[in-house]
Amino acid sequence: MSCCEKKTDRSAEEQKKLIHRLNRIEGQIRGIRGMIEKDAYCTDILIQSAAVNAAINSFNKDLIASHIRGCVARDIRLGKDDVIDELVMTLQKLMK
Repeated sequence: MSCCEKKTDRSAEEQKKLIHRLNRIEGQIRGIRGMIEKDAYCTDILIQSAAVNAAINSFNKDLIASHIRGCVARDIRLGKDDVIDELVMTLQKLMK
């Protein structure tokens, strides 16, 4: 199944929170690009890059927790146990 065949209904508040976090990450990425354009010192860029990685990891942790509490729990209650295999594969990809 492709990534776009299933959908998740999120509350307006949850969607707003996720988009806000992504906007901040996007701003951090633009900041790094600006640092490169201004020939910033490598270590300074790497520190900012590490901050972006931490922000992405935090975003992923929150999203996976929401997924488990919502989508996975719902599907298990409905007898759709294949969601467990999907979750395992997703976690394996995140941990590469």
